[in-house]
Amino acid sequence: MSITASQVAELRSQTGAGMMAAKKALEEAEGDLVKAGELLREKGLAKAAKKSDRETNEGRVHAYIHSNGKLGAMVEVLCETDFVARNEVFIEFCNDLAMHVGAADPVYLTRADVPVDLIEKEKEMFKREMEAQAKPAEVIEKISEGKLNKWFSEIVLMEQAYIKDEDITIDEFVKSKIASLGENMQLKRFARFVI
Repeated sequence: MSITASQVAELRSQTGAGMMAAKKALEEAEGDLVKAGELLREKGLAKAAKKSDRETNEGRVHAYIHSNGKLGAMVEVLCETDFVARNEVFIEFCNDLAMHVGAADPVYLTRADVPVDLIEKEKEMFKREMEAQAKPAEVIEKISEGKLNKWFSEIVLMEQAYIKDEDITIDEFVKSKIASLGENMQLKRFARFVI
């Protein structure tokens, strides 16, 4: 199958991938843009995983202030080099993360940051709720686990659905930027301010 330049350009605009990577993905997907996009995303996530053990000693603290001046958020995002820290794509990435923090109001950065006693309290509450509905024990366990995961996706920043693309989580958004910029990046801290 012959891949046209317009197909490559469209895939590049959707994914931010390089020209040759987009062309190769389209060839593998036999011209299917959706499938090619998925292939690029899978390869990007694999690249991001390989880079995750690299040190991140550079980066920036970035602030987002909403237009009404009553909501703001700050993020500390680390990367490997000062070159990337000054890159417009990285700065836009930091702004997107700060905007997300302002809009989504996360409480914790990762699931590991959530206090164990709070998790146990939520689990117990979900189980009592299901027991009140006279559900079988094995069903209670599965439903409670599902409700707990949903709760994490609301309060844990890295597990929240990204406000600009709800099909991906913040963790997947960060990994996609690692793949596209070719450098390990890490969201270290965040803060949200509201009047």
